[in-house]
Amino acid sequence: MDILKKMARRFASKRKRVIEKIGEKMVKKSFGLWSAMFLGIGSMVGAGIFVLLGESGAIAGNLVWVSFILGGIIALSAGYSLAKLAAIYPSRGGMVEYLVQCYGEGVFSGSVSVLFYIASIVGIAMVTKTFGVYAAHMFGDSSTFYVNLYSIAILLIFVFINLAGSSLIAKSENIIVIIKLTIIVIFAITVFFYIKPELLSFKDAPATSNLFFAVSLTFFAYAGFNVITNTAEDMDNPKVTMMKAMIYSILFVMVLYIVVTFAVFGNLTLKEIVKAQDYALAEAARPVFGQIGFTIMAVAALISTSSSINANLYATTNITYQMAKDGDLPELYERGVWHSYEGLLVSAVLLILMILFFKLNEIATMGSIFILFIHVFVHTGHFLKIKKTGASKVIVAFAIISLSITIVLALIYTSKHISNIGYYIVGGFLLSYILEITLRLATKRKILKQIKE
Repeated sequence: MDILKKMARRFASKRKRVIEKIGEKMVKKSFGLWSAMFLGIGSMVGAGIFVLLGESGAIAGNLVWVSFILGGIIALSAGYSLAKLAAIYPSRGGMVEYLVQCYGEGVFSGSVSVLFYIASIVGIAMVTKTFGVYAAHMFGDSSTFYVNLYSIAILLIFVFINLAGSSLIAKSENIIVIIKLTIIVIFAITVFFYIKPELLSFKDAPATSNLFFAVSLTFFAYAGFNVITNTAEDMDNPKVTMMKAMIYSILFVMVLYIVVTFAVFGNLTLKEIVKAQDYALAEAARPVFGQIGFTIMAVAALISTSSSINANLYATTNITYQMAKDGDLPELYERGVWHSYEGLLVSAVLLILMILFFKLNEIATMGSIFILFIHVFVHTGHFLKIKKTGASKVIVAFAIISLSITIVLALIYTSKHISNIGYYIVGGFLLSYILEITLRLATKRKILKQIKE
């Protein structure tokens, strides 16, 4: 009788395992290669290209296309490293998860996670301020008052939408990405045929060293590639698909940026670009398409920034804020349905302060340098897990070294033009450390691993 009971239990256990395996095969993952690439491309080709092209062009002149190539090469090495980490640690926590896996659940990984939240806020501030700049120029008054007014207005609109839990704009994200990509691609291809070769002449180019100074900004234009890693948990065969999605999307965006750069710098003089650096992409459409071209590109910028503000407000306030504050994702977290009102309101206050008291170039520079530092920390930590990930030591080392050099060059250049940039960067690190210590003491929390080894 006991033998029969044991056999029955074994049969039931085996049957359960078979059913679970069948169930796993039947569950269709949300992200395949194309959907992951689409997400990555949409995240990279956002508001950044509408403002960073002018900002970086003001530094590197008509050789800025080289800076975009260098920034793209660095992004490829960093993307390779992240893809390898994502394949082993498939978590929606993304870069925060890799920090904790590599450095443990200590103060350092917690502080950098808080810094990641701050950097995300700086990024949203840049996007929001970009909306204000384009809106102000469209409506004929580009004074600081109106730039700030439009920036804060669009921010509050999306704050209320997120508070209400509306999914309308979230559902239209794919359509928005298609619209903005279509406009940019048509603009780039059409304007490309009107290029004036003399404007791209090397004799009018600035010092070669400026190419490298501009890389921090051009790398920032690719910065959205890391969101692909957040899809690993919902991806078919992440060990293969993740790497392909990462590399293909970065290469596509690199080609697009180079073509757009030639189109802009082949139709505007450097003086015109510097004068219109906050809206250079729209200004470049004017010589070919006239005022209607400027308006269409401005509208594309408004659409793009609106999309980016909405998506990043959700991600930053719901995921990044929650992990920085509580150390974990909610137990019942499901993508797209959970809302952190506290995080949303705290983020909104910080964003309004940045909009009012920082210039667009200061926000862009701070954001790019913070992101560069976080990447260095993540890829350096990768070396502690490199045997497990199976990544190339040469490529990961290249990512670390190139990103570190870029940070140094960025600090050297910006210190000459933004006297307080050093204080802003140090302040960001101190604030993240103080917040981490305060949260640990007050709430007894720590940043937790989502994937248990």
